[in-house]
Amino acid sequence: MVPRYTRPEMAAIWAPENRYGIWFEIEALAAEAMAEAGDIPAEAARAIRARGAPALAAIGPADIERIDAIERETRHDVIAFLTWLAEAIGPDSRFVHQGLTSSDVLDTCLSVQMTQAADLLLADLDAVLAALKRRAFEHRDTLTIGRSHGIHAEPTTFGLKLAGHYAEFARNRARLLAARAEVAVCAISGAVGTYAHVDPRVETYVAERLGLVPETHSTQVIPRDRHAAFFCTLGLIASAIERLATEVRHLQRSEVREAEEFFHPGQKGSSAMPHKRNPVLSENLTGLARVVRAAVTPALENVALWHERDISHSSVERVIAPDATMALDFALARLAGMMEKLTIYPDRMAANLDSLGGVVHSGEVLLALTRAGILREDAYRIVQRNAMATWEGLGQPGARSFRDNLLADAEVAGRVDAATIDAALDPAFHRRQVGAIFARVFGAEDPAAGGAAHGGAG
Repeated sequence: MVPRYTRPEMAAIWAPENRYGIWFEIEALAAEAMAEAGDIPAEAARAIRARGAPALAAIGPADIERIDAIERETRHDVIAFLTWLAEAIGPDSRFVHQGLTSSDVLDTCLSVQMTQAADLLLADLDAVLAALKRRAFEHRDTLTIGRSHGIHAEPTTFGLKLAGHYAEFARNRARLLAARAEVAVCAISGAVGTYAHVDPRVETYVAERLGLVPETHSTQVIPRDRHAAFFCTLGLIASAIERLATEVRHLQRSEVREAEEFFHPGQKGSSAMPHKRNPVLSENLTGLARVVRAAVTPALENVALWHERDISHSSVERVIAPDATMALDFALARLAGMMEKLTIYPDRMAANLDSLGGVVHSGEVLLALTRAGILREDAYRIVQRNAMATWEGLGQPGARSFRDNLLADAEVAGRVDAATIDAALDPAFHRRQVGAIFARVFGAEDPAAGGAAHGGAG
C-alpha cells in the first residue's frame, strides 16, 4: 500500500523486522519444545534463544539486505533467513528448523500477523462505533426525510439513519472477532502434515505461546478457507464503509445539503472554483473500499491448491494481506474522524421534508381513510389523486398543499374531518418507535454514556 493510505501501526505488522521476529520466535519455541522432549540438547535451545534474540532485536536495514542477498542466490526466503540466523547463532544453529518445513514457519507467522492486524482493526471499529453512537443519540429525534429509490418516502430521524449504520458495523465487529479466531491457528506438522519428523506436542507448545491453537489438520499448509473467511470479512467491512460514505455524499449534494463533511479552515475545494466544498473524504472512502474488496476473490481462489500444497496462494497473500489490512485500517480511521466532525443541518432537513407540500404523509392518510370506512382500493385512489395534484402543482401560482387538496376532495369531505387529516400529516408520528429501535440497537443504557456497545446490534 502506498504511504498516503498507510498508518504506521499497521505498516509495522507487515514490515520485514516484524516478520523475521515472528519467524525467529517460531523457531526458538520449536527448539524449546524439542529440548523438553529430549529431541535436541537443552543447551542448544538455550543458545538459540540467547544468541538469536539479540540479533533479531537489533535487526536493521543492513541485516535485511543481507537476507535479501542470500535469497537472490538461494531463491528461497526461509532458507535465506535461516542462513543469516545461523551466522548469528553459530554451531548450535544445526538444531534450528529440525523436522520443520518452510510452511510451518510461513503459515504460522501469517496467522500471527493476521491476528495482530485484526486487533488493530477491532480498535478501529470501536472508534467508528463510538462516533456513530454519539451522533445517533445527538440526533435521535431530528426529523428528516427517508428516501427510497432516491425519492422522498416517509419521515424518519437522522438518529435512526445512523443507528442502522451502527448496527451494521457492530455485526461486522462480531464477524471480525470470528474471522480472527478462524485464522489464529498454528501449523507445525512437517512436509505433508503427517508429523513424521516433528512431534505434535511441538506444535501445541508453539501455538500456546503465540496465542494460537493447533490447526485441526494441515497438509503442509493451513487450509485457505480460513484466510478466505478473513478477507471476506474485510470485504464486508469495506462495503459498510462505502454504504455510509455514499449516504454522506448524497446528503452533501447541493440540492440536498442536509449534512456535509467538516470543511477545515484553509481547505480548498477546487483549483478553478473557489466556492466548492466537495465530499472528498467519503469519495476517498468509496475508492478504498474497492481496494479492500478486491482482495476477496483472490482469497477465495486461494482455497483450491494442488494436492497437499502448491505456492499459487503465496504471491497473492504477500500482496493482499498487507494491502487490504492497511487500506481498511486507514479507511476506518478516516471514517471515524469524518463522522465525529460531520456537519449536520436539521433546518435543511426540515425544509426538505416539507418541500413536497406534505405528500410524504400519504401512507398515514391512506390508513386514516380506511379507518373511516373507505375501501383500501378506493382510499389509495383518492390519496394518490390528491398527492399527484399536489406534486404537479409544486411551484405553480395558486398551488395547494396536500392538506388543502384532501379537504377539498368530495370523496374525503364528510368522511374524514380536518383534525384527522392534520393528525395524519403530523411528522412527529414517525418518532413514536424511535426509543424502541434505539433500545434494540444500542441496548437499554443511558444515552449519555457515549461508549460503543455491541451487544444489542447483532
